[in-house]
Amino acid sequence: MKLIAGLGNIGEKYCFTRHNTGFMVVDRWALEENASFKQDSKLKCFMTKIKFNGEDIILIKPTTYMNLSGEAVRAVADYYKIKLEDIIIIYDDIALNLGKIRLRANGSDGGHNGIKSIIQHLNSNKFDRIKVGIGPQIGPSENYVLQNFSKTQLEELKPILDKSIDATKSIITDGMEKSQNKFN
Repeated sequence: MKLIAGLGNIGEKYCFTRHNTGFMVVDRWALEENASFKQDSKLKCFMTKIKFNGEDIILIKPTTYMNLSGEAVRAVADYYKIKLEDIIIIYDDIALNLGKIRLRANGSDGGHNGIKSIIQHLNSNKFDRIKVGIGPQIGPSENYVLQNFSKTQLEELKPILDKSIDATKSIITDGMEKSQNKFN
């Protein structure tokens, strides 16, 4: 069983903000699979289950808001007894330009509060990540990430969401190293 967490902020006002790119990826994958998210207040997330290559995949969108994402990831991982090596986090990266993705096996939070929370709650930085570019940044990062994508940018984002899903599937089937060689 794998846990795929797309990071973002809940609520209509955040729906198309740059910070919700992780939500957009898992929403798109769930839509492809005709899967619907249901809120699980105990596990602090919206969740759905799909199958990929015969394996159970849990897709989640934390309801804790970005800065407390680790609470939901930890709750789901504990409940389903999911190991660190079976967790993939998908989130926005202000340092990457729109249209780029970067796969990473572990590391620091890079200034991303959602990742910082996950590292704290899992007591480890050894989980796979897919960073989806939302740059180049204009103005203070706190404001930039909470701005909506323009209509043009949303169109440009669609193939990136698909590429992020493909990268996630690749990590599951081929492992991180091969996937990094293919997508980075």
